[in-house]
Amino acid sequence: MEQMSGILYICIALPMIPMLFILPDKRSKLFLGYMIIGATVCLVAGGVNQWMLELFGGDGMYVTTNITPISEELMKAIPVLYFAVLFSDDRETLLSIAFALGVGFAVLENAVILTQQISNVTIAWALTRVVGAALMHGACTAAVGMGMSYIRKRRKLFFCGTFSLLTLSIIFHATFNVLVQSQFRAAALIMPAAVFIPLTVRLLIRRRKARNNNG
Repeated sequence: MEQMSGILYICIALPMIPMLFILPDKRSKLFLGYMIIGATVCLVAGGVNQWMLELFGGDGMYVTTNITPISEELMKAIPVLYFAVLFSDDRETLLSIAFALGVGFAVLENAVILTQQISNVTIAWALTRVVGAALMHGACTAAVGMGMSYIRKRRKLFFCGTFSLLTLSIIFHATFNVLVQSQFRAAALIMPAAVFIPLTVRLLIRRRKARNNNG
């Protein structure tokens, strides 16, 4: 499985790297770069999760509901925290790169799961992965990015605020994993959309107001 993950990473993520030299503006390069970072994090997380699965005797339910939400959200948050601390605390930038990282993670994860379950894959399965897992990963990481834009300027809140953001994303991720493996699967699919849609609408309204004020 790890070998297949590496092959898929080479096929999906590596072809994006030449685009970094072609894209005309820095913001586009930044967002694409964080998608590639997200896929890289997914590759590393896959190895860690496999090791955890072996450590806990192959108990997939326990690992996916208690271990992987912690390991994956911590690994996804590190590049976002790095950018927030060293480069910028701009809210829209942090939100965008964080979501891009989460989507990059989800793209490789979906591809890996696709190869594992190829005989059972349908269009409905693919749409479910997009609406559920892809939005979930994006929303969890975006929450950390958006929160960092607030606490980065308030040093007294930095450590406790960062811990709170990570805790929030881990709990959201764990809740999704529990629901998606239960009879309440539909609720798991609604959760990420319930976060993503209002956030996107609010962001579009803010951008529209900003354009009107500048115009």
